[in-house]
Amino acid sequence: MTRERWVDVEPGVRLWAEERGDPGLPPLLLVMGALTSGLAWPDGLVERLAARHRVIRYDHRDTGRSTWAFDEKPYPLSRLAEDAVAVLDACGVERAHAVGMSMGGLLTQLLVADHPDRLLSATVIGTTALSTTPYTAPDGTRIPVEELPGPSAALLELWSRPEEERDLEGELDARVAHWRALAGDALPFDAAFFRAQERRIVAHTGHHVPGTAHARADYSGLLRTERLAATEVPVLVVSAPAEPVAPAPHAEHLAQVIRGARIAEVPGMGHALPPEVHAPLAKAILCHTETA
Repeated sequence: MTRERWVDVEPGVRLWAEERGDPGLPPLLLVMGALTSGLAWPDGLVERLAARHRVIRYDHRDTGRSTWAFDEKPYPLSRLAEDAVAVLDACGVERAHAVGMSMGGLLTQLLVADHPDRLLSATVIGTTALSTTPYTAPDGTRIPVEELPGPSAALLELWSRPEEERDLEGELDARVAHWRALAGDALPFDAAFFRAQERRIVAHTGHHVPGTAHARADYSGLLRTERLAATEVPVLVVSAPAEPVAPAPHAEHLAQVIRGARIAEVPGMGHALPPEVHAPLAKAILCHTETA
């Protein structure tokens, strides 16, 4: 059962949201990464989660069918976490499990820190910690956060390229190339899967112009060191061994700085959600939500 709704988060800004699964099941909110529609949560993964949850996915502002108005209404990145709360409010959800990937993992940490009363549990995937606490390596060495590894050289080179106007097929080519770099090299890359996904996102959005708003938003004021260290929200950190955006040891660092957090590894996973990871990732998330 699929249900769509519009969420008015402030005057002139409306978000698209979708619910799947039995409305009587525990709610689970999916929070996607930067510049990416909620449809980037693949149906194969969503359906597995919807077997045991009322799954809610949505388009951030300036993505998908939601309002694109950053130039007229600029916002700090933290505003997107408040949008997530507004989605819960609109769906009549008092408390939910939250799963955030990439930038969505940052937003989920903000929910853990600022709105713990709205969460049953949290899962973070492919992200870095909103904490200044150093990472403690297995040999006991303490490594400052700023010295932890960043995105791969291939991704940095890809991101440094100037934006150019493309026709639909050219834009799909560029998006597939981006997913290829994000996916890592541990699993075979299924270009047809990602091209079909991006074609659905373009049809859903109504145009193929890439968004830039989240890259231009204000990222200041995100640190939540003390609150994450004291939280009582059960948190799962998904470790992806082929992760090129937040490579090892970021998952271990997250588990160290978030009180009570535990780690589950998804073999072969990078910074993408190909069909091969749907079953093991869903299993890890469902195990966490059922025991939280």
